[in-house]
Amino acid sequence: MIELQLFTIDDAPALISNIKDERSLLQFAGPMYHFPLTEDQLEGDLSDEKRTLFKIVDLENQNIIGHAQIFLKEDTFLLGRILIWDENNRGKGYGKRVMQELLKYGFSHYNRKIAELNVYDWNTGAIECYKKVGFTIDPDVRKEAKIDNEIWVSINMKIEKETFELQEA
Repeated sequence: MIELQLFTIDDAPALISNIKDERSLLQFAGPMYHFPLTEDQLEGDLSDEKRTLFKIVDLENQNIIGHAQIFLKEDTFLLGRILIWDENNRGKGYGKRVMQELLKYGFSHYNRKIAELNVYDWNTGAIECYKKVGFTIDPDVRKEAKIDNEIWVSINMKIEKETFELQEA
């Protein structure tokens, strides 16, 4: 169905063209990028040894359908900047499969017992997807981002390696 392949700067135009406005960039990447997304910003991520960038490839037709990253933290690894860009591909199980592949990669490549992610509390579709994979909300971690006259609340979700492995068995 899908495969994670390492992202290179040659993949940047496809990603950049799918970030249409400041709101979609904030939803995709949090407040660390600024609109418009540029190759320079992506180069910064590519040069960060704690960050691994992926393109999401639909194996059936070899099309790139999205993007994802893993950021290595001190005690955990963070899944983020996850985007399936064609809305017609949402709700078809791609998100769950991407999460499973990211977790498989992260737990097999990094010596961490916990993976985490941040998601805006209004993004209920994504939250439900993450729960299906085994993530639970950490009520002690919340952040806020401001866009226009709105405050977006980001919640943190975590999954332990043991939980993931039990679900994969």
